[in-house]
Amino acid sequence: MSLNSRAIAALGAVVVVGAATVGTSVAIASGQTEHISHQATLKVGNSSIVAQPLCWNNGSPITEDLQQQCQDKATKALADGSLPTKDVVSSDSVGVGVSPNVAESGWWAFTNGGSTSGGGRFSLASYAKGPTWSGAQQANKLLNASGKTLITVVEGDKNSDNPIAVWYFQLNTQDS
Repeated sequence: MSLNSRAIAALGAVVVVGAATVGTSVAIASGQTEHISHQATLKVGNSSIVAQPLCWNNGSPITEDLQQQCQDKATKALADGSLPTKDVVSSDSVGVGVSPNVAESGWWAFTNGGSTSGGGRFSLASYAKGPTWSGAQQANKLLNASGKTLITVVEGDKNSDNPIAVWYFQLNTQDS
């Protein structure tokens, strides 16, 4: 049996439409309507959320003035509940990921919770250049006693005083 050119063209169209449908379905399922290349992901247990940077200067370092505006914006977002938020129980694992272009620049992540020996901070990812995943940590090590833990992800050069992008996530501690 041989396929004629019409059958081959029809089969090709089905493959293209099918691939486009799968690609669109994946984007819609993850809450995205288009490809996003500058993002951070917070994974808690078996679920995750993806966010754009709260503070970003189009890839240029964020100046000191803009850093103050960023902190003000974060404080307001935290107060009005508009930060990307996940519920967490102490037995969950928590990790952070970044897109490859962020990893190329270098990044780190930390929480405002954790042991007092760490100064009230817990490092999810020390400065890294290249890796896109922080690894998973037990939530009970990194949570703030208030029940609301802020996770900060920073893109930037280790030797620079000014970050390139900053993401914030909030964890809400739930009873186990």
